[in-house]
Amino acid sequence: MAIIKSGKVVIILAGRHAGKKAVVIKNVEDGNADDKRFSHCLVAGIARGPRKVTRGMSKKKVEKRSRTMKPFVKYINVRHVFPTRYQVDMDLKKVVDEADLVGDKKVEVKKNLKKIFEDRYLNQKQITSEKKAAGSSYFFQKLRF
Repeated sequence: MAIIKSGKVVIILAGRHAGKKAVVIKNVEDGNADDKRFSHCLVAGIARGPRKVTRGMSKKKVEKRSRTMKPFVKYINVRHVFPTRYQVDMDLKKVVDEADLVGDKKVEVKKNLKKIFEDRYLNQKQITSEKKAAGSSYFFQKLRF
């Protein structure tokens, strides 16, 4: 699928994280010879988003409320994701290595993802590209349905 590329914001449609937003890290078109013979992609998303922030809150309180974010990393079938029009320029390929997704290393990957997501959430104003800024703000908003 040419639509689902690295950096694309998608909505998970099935499974434990259904209704959550995620960013595509890697896309495998035809599947691999191992256990996944279908087209799938590696996604990193937000299982639990940041808490509500108002303009009157102090900077310290905003940082504290953003720490509630909980990330997830998962391989998912392409048919179970819904691509959106938004793109995010977070470089997650360096943080999420495919070999690290087994065992105790996955916990470290999630901790690093949490740092990246928190940093991006707190520094949304510093994104230069208008298109990337829209994607970033959409990614951190709660899905309304």
